[in-house]
Amino acid sequence: MTYNFKEMGWTDVRDQFRKWRENNERCSDDVIQLWEAVLETRVQKTGNERHLILEQVIIAAFDTSRLDIASKCIQLLSTEFPESLRVMKFEAMRLEAMQMYDEALELLDEIIAKDETNAAPRKRKIAILKAKGKRVEAIKDLCDYLKIFMSDQEAWHELCGLYLAEGEYSKAVFCMEEVLLHNPHSHLIHQRIAEIRYTMGGMENIEISRTYYSQALKLNSNNLRALYGLYLCCSYIANSRALGSKRKEAQKMAHWALETAALRTTKSSKINSNDKLISSLESTLASLDIKSN
Repeated sequence: MTYNFKEMGWTDVRDQFRKWRENNERCSDDVIQLWEAVLETRVQKTGNERHLILEQVIIAAFDTSRLDIASKCIQLLSTEFPESLRVMKFEAMRLEAMQMYDEALELLDEIIAKDETNAAPRKRKIAILKAKGKRVEAIKDLCDYLKIFMSDQEAWHELCGLYLAEGEYSKAVFCMEEVLLHNPHSHLIHQRIAEIRYTMGGMENIEISRTYYSQALKLNSNNLRALYGLYLCCSYIANSRALGSKRKEAQKMAHWALETAALRTTKSSKINSNDKLISSLESTLASLDIKSN
């Protein structure tokens, strides 16, 4: 958004900053523009609200790679609150942005030692370890974090991703099951568990995967990914050494899943004649069938 700086006083900018904070809007580019043009030299006039404004500007400066502005604002806060863990966290973020990871980790460890229940520095430490490619250490720290903050769904999602990167599929499933306990009606979580189970392979995992794909479809019948996943699971069972009745049931379900997926694809597609594309997709899916020896 373009602002007419000549017509905006410092009170207008202060009110605009407050509105963004209340609405949880970052608007980082606008914050930096208004800060440099109007508010930087008048921030002392905002009273106690200046601390919130400085923090808002620091985050915006990180978003826009204006580390010079972030450093100045951190220095202002540090002078006023020299022992503040909150200000130390911003300093660690500045070091991280400068890719001074070792120094940032030392500062974060100092913050965690002073306040073990502070979630933010723990998350930043895990992010740094992940950025450095130290997934095993990141997993260890994230497990320690979840022992304290067990209801953090985003952390369970992140741990699942780290386990998948390490090939620890059973542990990744456990993480998603923890998320499922918090949100049992999410078709995407059921779908994710089904995908991991299918990747693990084996008849038992394929059957569990089929169950989760079916539940995902029950919660959202328009989930095409779950439909294709159900087709693959049923095709595997149909081509396995399972009981004849189980194979027949799986074959019928696979046929239904593929027909339903093709019908919904045709209805939702903006391409006038896409029969050839659907036929190509069917042949591709057929080639993905896993047959038991």
